[in-house]
Amino acid sequence: MTAPRFTTLGCRLNAYETEAMKRLASEAGLEGAVVVNTCAVTSEAVRKARQEIRRLRRENPDARLIVTGCAAQTEPETFSAMDEVDAVIGNTEKMTPATWAGLAADFIGDTERVQVDDIMSVTETAGHLIDGFGTRSRAYVQVQNGCDHRCTFCIIPFGRGNSRSVPAGVVVEQIKRLVDQGFNEVVLTGVDLTSWGADLPMQPKLGDLVMRILRLVPDLPRLRISSIDSIEVDENLMQAIATEPRLMPHLHLSLQHGDDLILKRMKRRHLRDDAIRFAEEAQRLRPEMTFGADIIAGFPTETEAHFENSLKLVEECRLTWLHVFPYSPRPGTPAARMPQVDGRAIKERAARLRAAGAARVEQHLSMQVGRTHSILMEAPDMGRTEQFTEVRLTEPRQEGALVTARITGQDGTRLVA
Repeated sequence: MTAPRFTTLGCRLNAYETEAMKRLASEAGLEGAVVVNTCAVTSEAVRKARQEIRRLRRENPDARLIVTGCAAQTEPETFSAMDEVDAVIGNTEKMTPATWAGLAADFIGDTERVQVDDIMSVTETAGHLIDGFGTRSRAYVQVQNGCDHRCTFCIIPFGRGNSRSVPAGVVVEQIKRLVDQGFNEVVLTGVDLTSWGADLPMQPKLGDLVMRILRLVPDLPRLRISSIDSIEVDENLMQAIATEPRLMPHLHLSLQHGDDLILKRMKRRHLRDDAIRFAEEAQRLRPEMTFGADIIAGFPTETEAHFENSLKLVEECRLTWLHVFPYSPRPGTPAARMPQVDGRAIKERAARLRAAGAARVEQHLSMQVGRTHSILMEAPDMGRTEQFTEVRLTEPRQEGALVTARITGQDGTRLVA
């Protein structure tokens, strides 16, 4: 039996779901297929998906090629029209055992070549088919899927559907099993993480989930949360930031821009002062707190003055780890119909943002020299601090272990201990 080969593009949630699909495909007895789990966050992501499909077909001329993921959900016709593709599977269908059983039993015959239903009709998350995924050191746990917001640049709600939450009891039991398996760090992940709980009885908040995990799983050494929307952060999450040392002092913020007019045109729910206030308060409560952030360069109608406000936000929020996205229009979104910025200006502004981010990383690294950190080992000679800073160790340590080490230097991109 030849096991299916999976290729994952995009986010951690996609990677989580790929692990679940591997199990579903194996249990169904699907053989000799190539499965591509796509991303749709930008036009470039869709282009890369098509490029990857063509490459995989050249390398596997006789394999059955299945395309799934967000790009397959939002643009099924794009991929079904490709000669290289044998089947297109939606985001709901890919998590269903019956889909894989049908593909294994009758790949092209009676099984529909395109199986993509209305994602907006989905009201529950898929059952937890795996206990997290990751390396031997860190596990990622999906607690939420979908998004109820409609930012004007974003296609993701149409790929993921509306927000759905995994009940807290299910999450806690899953994390207990992961700790029993030896994981020293768990990362909570989702599409719109801070909306967790809105669809559950009593409408709990993300902070409630975090506090519950830390209380009920006392043997978990490190809990980390992935990208959040700072305007949705609740009091319990701020309390956890202030009082819970096992909650890691690193937050990735979905900021997107630093100018109020552009934020309104993006249909974001915060203003620049909201972002600055949150960053200041989080660092007041936890002085070692570091921030990553998503920022878009060249959003439609963005002037140089608008862009300068994004550039200033890097210092005003003391951002360290920047994810810079040069804007690209997504068909079907309101922003695609707005006046576009010249491509050369977008590229130049993105480069300036990345340079500002690199300068902030340099500052952060320099400030850590001489300090002692708890480091989670990801490889025998590499690990990450509580602030998610990469560290190279001069002596090998056990992968997955938590070690305490003194920072002796830095090389511009990571620390040395």
